[in-house]
Amino acid sequence: MTPCFVRVALDHPLTALYDYRYPPDAPPAQPGMLVRVPFGRREAVGLVFEVSTHSDVPANKLRDVDAVCASCPPLSEQWLALVGFAADYYQRGLGEVALPALPQALRDPSRWARLMAPEERYRVLAAGREALPDALPARAQALRRLAEALLAASELDLADARALHPKAAATLEAWREAGWVEYECVEFGTAPSTNGVAKNTASASERAPLHQLSDEQTEAVEAILESRGFAPFLLHGVTGSGKTEVYLRALAGLLERQPDAQALVLVPEINLTPQFEAAFRTRFAGVLPDDAIVTLHSGLAEGERARHWLAAHTGRARIVLGTRLAVMASLPHLAMLVVDEEHDPAYKQQEGLRYSARDLAVWRAKQLEVPVVLGSATPSLESWWQAEQGRYTRLTLSRRAVAAAVLPTVKLIDLEEERRRGRASFEGLSGPLVAAMKARLERGEQSLIFLNRRGYAPVLSCDACGWVAGCPRCSAYVVLHKPERALRCHHCGWESRIPHSCPDCGNVDIAPMGRGTQRIEEALASAVPGARVLRIDADSTRRKGSAQALFSDVHAGDVDILVGTQMVAKGHDFQRVSLVGVMNADNALFSHDFRASERLFAQLMQVSGRAGRAGLPGEVMVQTRYPRHAIYHALARHDYVGFANAQIAERRDAHLPPFVYQALLRAEGRTLEAALAFLAEAAQALAAMPTASRVMAYDAVPLTIVKVMNVHRAQLLVESSSRAALQATLRAWLPTLRGLRGVLRWNLEVDPLDI
Repeated sequence: MTPCFVRVALDHPLTALYDYRYPPDAPPAQPGMLVRVPFGRREAVGLVFEVSTHSDVPANKLRDVDAVCASCPPLSEQWLALVGFAADYYQRGLGEVALPALPQALRDPSRWARLMAPEERYRVLAAGREALPDALPARAQALRRLAEALLAASELDLADARALHPKAAATLEAWREAGWVEYECVEFGTAPSTNGVAKNTASASERAPLHQLSDEQTEAVEAILESRGFAPFLLHGVTGSGKTEVYLRALAGLLERQPDAQALVLVPEINLTPQFEAAFRTRFAGVLPDDAIVTLHSGLAEGERARHWLAAHTGRARIVLGTRLAVMASLPHLAMLVVDEEHDPAYKQQEGLRYSARDLAVWRAKQLEVPVVLGSATPSLESWWQAEQGRYTRLTLSRRAVAAAVLPTVKLIDLEEERRRGRASFEGLSGPLVAAMKARLERGEQSLIFLNRRGYAPVLSCDACGWVAGCPRCSAYVVLHKPERALRCHHCGWESRIPHSCPDCGNVDIAPMGRGTQRIEEALASAVPGARVLRIDADSTRRKGSAQALFSDVHAGDVDILVGTQMVAKGHDFQRVSLVGVMNADNALFSHDFRASERLFAQLMQVSGRAGRAGLPGEVMVQTRYPRHAIYHALARHDYVGFANAQIAERRDAHLPPFVYQALLRAEGRTLEAALAFLAEAAQALAAMPTASRVMAYDAVPLTIVKVMNVHRAQLLVESSSRAALQATLRAWLPTLRGLRGVLRWNLEVDPLDI
């Protein structure tokens, strides 16, 4: 029998592939197979990239593949090419890209045999939420772990439950008989009704009638469906203009034309997936089976994520909704991609493989010769410039979809003028804003207060000696969280109780400075008596499903005033919100980051768009000390085009992206001197390269927050007017960087967003 050898990618920083003998009694070897192999003294899961009848490594030095994952069909040639491109462009090893892109269950050989097996799942009911916390013996630690996991996640796979408690099956069955949990057995390939999104089994005749498309929407849908081959579209639509309806109509036309086609729809945040899933299930009820629409994001349980991923990989799932990690999902019949809110920074991964999901979506569409739709009310300047150059086709939705709905009016409240006139304020809430909220309360309408700072106050200080509460592990102040009576660092998670007096001088009169969402929530109780106030931020939505429950309260009309961070600023269709108040926007006006203006304008446009979506007259009040700033005037005119063109001109004059291409080398050391020394040595090596004349390296500098978790950080920016020259230089530079010592770790990021 002819010997067979495979070259395997492992989750390892080195770019090399590793050679192994393939067992003759295993299924025929193919690229894309998952295998278990010995690696050093441990076992590792790898992905086969090459198959050959010979190996350059002597046979006596090769080891055998231990096992093959028969439950997972081999990944396609196109998927392997996607991984190869991402690894090459972002300067990472093949295995560093390929393996983390797979669900954890596929990277655990002990779970391979159960991948296609029915999944037994228990979901906590309302009665269980009330009874479980008080029904457990204090000393039953395993039992309590099981209950806490179930309450935190709302549902639990039986296999995961057994890892928490040896008698989990009997315990959960007893809870089911008590009416505390419900049991569900999910066959492989089906999509259980999770995340509170009920399955819609209505027939096509029972579905709600389709909305009448506007002329602009009709033109957009026709342009997408009439495209052939690779066709990138920039769907620039004002907030509330019906971009989601364009996606739905285009996907419906695609699925009607290609019965086996698959589509990928990306959203920037997990809390946006429930409303998208509900819209898609309602629209395609009676057209697609329930299990043809699945979600992919980090909020899913591991077993659930694996099932959804395999449903996409085997072609059972026709529409995949997900966050940025879904761009790496395996979809063998992918025929269209949609990136909603394409401007959002959340599409850029900030750890590990620092990829842009939006950019990979465009590359993937080009690879497969299919259309890709990038939708936004405030497109990124990179995408806008591509459309200006004719590389993307721009589709415009200039009016709101609801005939009676118009864009809200924007009023700038001059805080300096308010102060000079001695007008009263309530913890930073100006008099005009409070009066406007009271008027909405009387009319039964909702208000939204946007403040992009969570916690009670960003600083706790002593007026007597100037002491400020800082993190002992980071060069940053700690944030006061009053409800928890804690000081918490938002960079490393360090936490302590609030001191009774100043640690330096003993003064008991220590006070918070500045305002966060918790403080505004507290202030509204006295500023607008009788209003039902709800806060939505990262602190109030820690538990799985909590964000969706809170947003459901807003949609149901159980909230009068919503206070939130950027979580509430985009994508949500609040039908009763007629007033948006913006606080502390000035903080971003004078940032050192050249992208700060673009982000601020996008954020303000997005949150402004939450007002007046259902025909109610909408109003936006922005509290500012700089009412004459150009950003605010462009916002008042809803003039994204004017703002974007002005920014593009500034970027061109300053030689900034999209007119240059950048990479950022970050180093982390035990001291700042060590990090800067590493970067200086790296810069010297870069200057000695043949391509050095085609790139520019700036001086190494500390990061703004220089110390996090007792680790000091610095960065070195490299840029070039040629993407090819930058890539070639980085590729040649990497071996030298891997040979340098003196720091704890370093990373190289291509196309950085935060500098």
